[in-house]
Amino acid sequence: MLGYLILLFIGVPIIELAILIKIGQLLGLGYTLGLVIFTGILGAYLARWQGFVTLRKIQEDVNNGKMPADRLLDGVLILCSGILLLTPGIITDLIGFIGLTPFSRNLVKRWLKRKIKDALSQGKVITLQSFKSP
Repeated sequence: MLGYLILLFIGVPIIELAILIKIGQLLGLGYTLGLVIFTGILGAYLARWQGFVTLRKIQEDVNNGKMPADRLLDGVLILCSGILLLTPGIITDLIGFIGLTPFSRNLVKRWLKRKIKDALSQGKVITLQSFKSP
């Protein structure tokens, strides 16, 4: 698990930085900064909009007496996608836009549900753990 975290928190930013440097060499500093700022603003707008749509659907489900589990998963994916879009970088932006687009978010949601069902059917317990040293 620690190896994945090291890869995630060190490897991804290094790759992102290399990509941004290459884009800066091709397009210039101004356009590269503009791209980073534009995707951040667009991502914040889309996350806010999709978040409000999802919140409205959660309220509808609750008012109709339905458990909004599916909508809550949408909300988590939208939140994570918004955070990724506010992080400068091309890879994080692509993943963030995937999570904010309803069609692709539904594909990710189906994949996550399948992974959770598989884990539960194998008798695995799904827990959230804090990162404490042993």
